[in-house]
Amino acid sequence: MKSKSNVIKELSTAELKEKLAVDRMQLNKMKINHAVTPLENPNQIKSMRRNIARMLTELASRDRQSSESKN
Repeated sequence: MKSKSNVIKELSTAELKEKLAVDRMQLNKMKINHAVTPLENPNQIKSMRRNIARMLTELASRDRQSSESKN
């Protein structure tokens, strides 16, 4: 089984940005729903937040690599 970070690294930059946008919207919906009626598993919010952080880290790493290769 592949780890989450390996799956993220296999995505193209465009796919990663698209997934990031979708996951951010889903996180906001989860937070709103949790405020109204508590989620069955509130750890889903923490998991989603960490996934978003992984994606942002990978994007930043790719940006850094591309800017270094241009120099």
